[in-house]
Amino acid sequence: MKSSTKDELKGTLHEAKGKVRELAGKITDNPTLEARGKAENIAGKVQKKVGEVKKVLGS
Repeated sequence: MKSSTKDELKGTLHEAKGKVRELAGKITDNPTLEARGKAENIAGKVQKKVGEVKKVLGS
């Protein structure tokens, strides 16, 4: 599997995990868990974009 595809898949996974954590933090009224979820969601989006850029550049 290409590096770009791996980055996109991992990014999507991190986004999903982040959304779940963020929601769990909201439900349990846990601001720390919610913040971690938001951070992981953003990190996933960045990783996904890195994969897209790699695909365009052919890396």
